[in-house]
This record gives sequence, C-alpha cells and structure tokens, in this order.
Amino acid sequence: MIETGKELTSAAEDYLKCVYALEVEGLRATTSALAERMGVSAPSATAMMKRLADLGLVERAPYRGVMLTEKGRLCALEVVRHHRLLERYLADSLGMSLDEVHAEADKLEHVISEELEARIDEVLGYPTHDPHGDPIPDTMLRMTNSPFRSLVDLEPGDTAVVVRVPDADSELLRYLAGIAIVPGETLELTLSAPFGGPLTIRTGNGEHAIARELAAAIGIESP
Repeated sequence: MIETGKELTSAAEDYLKCVYALEVEGLRATTSALAERMGVSAPSATAMMKRLADLGLVERAPYRGVMLTEKGRLCALEVVRHHRLLERYLADSLGMSLDEVHAEADKLEHVISEELEARIDEVLGYPTHDPHGDPIPDTMLRMTNSPFRSLVDLEPGDTAVVVRVPDADSELLRYLAGIAIVPGETLELTLSAPFGGPLTIRTGNGEHAIARELAAAIGIESP
C-alpha cells in the first residue's frame, strides 16, 4: 500500500475506492453521495473524509465534497488493482461465477500481500481486464479507462460482442448470465421500442427485452 504514515483501515480504503468510482463516473464525491454509496450516515461519511483529508489523501471543498489527491488516487488504484486481479483469479482459477467474485474480492482486497498480488498476476498471464470487463491497473498503477460503445448504440439488425457488464449487483449478474449477456457472448439487437422503450436482444438462448438504462451499462464491441 502507498505510504501514508499510518496504516489505512479497510473502511478507509473502501471510501477511497468509492471516491475514485464517483470521479470516474464524472460525479461529485459529496457527503450525501458517499453516504448513499457506502450505506452509512452522513455524519459517518463526514468523519471519514476529515480523517482522509488529515492524511493528505483527499482535499475538501465546501459544498463540492472531496477530491482525491495524487497520493489518495494511488491508494485507491492499488485497492482497485487488488480487487480486479482477485476477481480474475477467482473466476479463472477457481471457476467462480460472475455474480460471486465481486463480494469475495471485496473481502480479500484489503488483506492480500504485494507478493501474493504479484504471483497472481504472473500466474494469470498479466491480465488487463477483470471478468466483468473493467480494466485492471498495471503494476505502476496506471489505469486505461477506454470508452466503450453500449447496447443503446446499436441499430436493429446490428450484432456485437459483450465486453463489459455492471459488477456490483449479484442478482443483476445472475439475470444477465441467465439470458447469455456476459463478456465474450455475441448478441443481436432485433427491436428498439419507440419513445424510450426497451430493447429486444437476441442471444444464444432466445430473445429478451431489457431496459435502456441497463443496456447503457453493457459495453460492446464489433464481432
């Protein structure tokens, strides 16, 4: 872990990862946003942000929430790297399903040693993406957030290969797996309902209607 002068708790690392996620999404890391994402009270989120600011990991701005400092960004990226490498290992080496690996990696990401991280990376052949399709920071903690097309960009008759699915909701992942919308699978858009209606997708096990909001979170590339 990046040197901070104090050992970070698992909760502190989770907050840093949450601030990073909000920044990637182009959202402000306000107290209310952090409290909602972390499932805590606003006073709890405020107290943690004060502690992280005292450690030089975030900068606080009145009415704008917090932003990661460079040190804080590197700490967050190290946790993200642990998490996504672990997801890849759990899926590829232990055969765990997409809906299982996220919760397990959440538990293990705080305790994995740098030596074990390096060994997992080597055994897996230095993967660049986790099993959900999100990029894994490299050993220098460099992250490549490449923009991707989503299902809503397709026109009826277009085919595509799934490259990314949302990773945090295990029930949603089980649903997507059940209709064969997982990374590596090929699909076709057969119908786009008017006035913001659902999309109808043909996959390997039939046709399925999905909401546009969900479709926008599913990354695709040309077959």
